[in-house]
Parts: sequence; structure tokens; C-alpha cells
Amino acid sequence: MLLTPRHEVVAVDPDTVTADHPITADVYLLKARTARALAFAERAERHGARVLNSTAATHACLDRVRMAELAWAAGLPFPDTTAFASPAELLDTRPAFPLMVKSRRSRRDDLVARVDDAPSLRAMAREWPNEPIVAQVFVDNGGWDHKLWVVDGHVFAGLRRTALDGPAETKPIAPQDLPTGWAALARRVGEAFGLDVYGVDILEVDGVPSIIDVNAFPGMRNMRGAPEALAELATRTGMPPNTRMSAEAELSASCPTGAMRVERAKPVR
Repeated sequence: MLLTPRHEVVAVDPDTVTADHPITADVYLLKARTARALAFAERAERHGARVLNSTAATHACLDRVRMAELAWAAGLPFPDTTAFASPAELLDTRPAFPLMVKSRRSRRDDLVARVDDAPSLRAMAREWPNEPIVAQVFVDNGGWDHKLWVVDGHVFAGLRRTALDGPAETKPIAPQDLPTGWAALARRVGEAFGLDVYGVDILEVDGVPSIIDVNAFPGMRNMRGAPEALAELATRTGMPPNTRMSAEAELSASCPTGAMRVERAKPVR
């Protein structure tokens, strides 16, 4: 971890932390997205701690309807997105196919599937009877997604087989090799959502980019320069000049003078 040894870095599992866990860190890195993780981060914010990303920004990335609304309001290219209480409700509208159907709430092992016909949608309705969903027109991207990650304005990029084809390695792309304007487009997402550390999935259709997903604090494995950018951001966020620490942090601080305490809200597996 680049922040050590000068700074103290502690991993916190939000699914096991107790309600009276002391808020002593200068900055919290909100990597987990479970309800308990968000509740813990909200409590940290109420105590005056700084959280990357904010809980409000993280919540916006978890609700695919809210995600679309924010993107449209900012003039970002985002597909038409319609919400339904369940796949059965979508089936009742007799939609045109093919469709992309996703869980309304983004989470681990959520529903993300291409649906090509009514029988497939009926099968989905049986398997996911009570799942709130969103539906989007399917766009054929040739099987490749552009993955862009942004850390404090620094853009990193890769090319990955679409998630519909299963797990795949990401091939790094130099930012200067991206199509013109894509790096700036990724930065606009951060401005619209209030994010500092995030990922953007982009499809290219007839030479035009379309944002299909925004993720708060994604993994950035093998992205050269990303760990250093995150360490710099955490340091600057946790130790802003002329900013007083919260009273609770001042009373319980145990780090050396001039150092910083960072806690990562991340599941321990």
C-alpha cells in the first residue's frame, strides 16, 4: 500500500463492523457497496469524516434509473432506460427485441442479460419474479467494451470482452490511443455524479460513444499509475490545509504527527 509506512491504513469489513465502531480515520475509502457499508459511511460523514466516494454519489451509481437521469441531465450519451417492477411487467408491454435487461439496483450477482424473444423473457420472469428491472435497447458492439477508470481526473483505459461473454482479461489502452474526446467524456461523468474514483463502460456504435454503466470505486487491476493516483488523492483529501479534524478524530487520533489514518471499507473475503 503506497500510503504506508508514514500513514496508518486499516481495512474495515463493513459487514462485520459494529454500530459503535469509532470514527477515527481522516479519510474513508468506500469500496464496498452493501447496505451496511453505506450505512457505516453515512455515519462517518455525519461525524465529519471525509469519504471517497461520497455516499450520495455511490447511491447514484447503484440505482440504474438514477444513473440514467443524472447522465441525461448532464447531456451525456446514455441509452433510453425504462424501469419496470418485474420482468413480467415488461413482458406485458409486448416489447420489441432484442433487449438488454438489468436489475434496477446494481450489485454483485445482479441480473444483466440480453433477451432475444418473448419465451426468453417469460423464462426470466419465472427465475426473477420479484426483481425490479430496467430495459434498454440492445446495441451490438462487436463483443468488446471500452472500460475507462478515472482517479481524481487521471484517466486509465482498457478493452474487455463484453460481460455477456463471461469473465475476461482487460487489455490496457494508453489514454492517448482512445478515440478523440473519450477521456474528456469520462471526466464529465465524474462532474455529473460527484465522483472522484469511478469506472465508465462505453460502447462505440457507428463511431459514436454511448455510456452504458458507471461504477463507484471499481477495481483497477494492472492499471499502471492508478495506485499512485489514488494514494495522492487519499492523502490530499485526508489532510486538507487549514481544515480541522472532527472532534472525535482529534480525541482518538493515534497516528504520528503529520501522518494520516485511512480506513478502507471493503469486504474481507
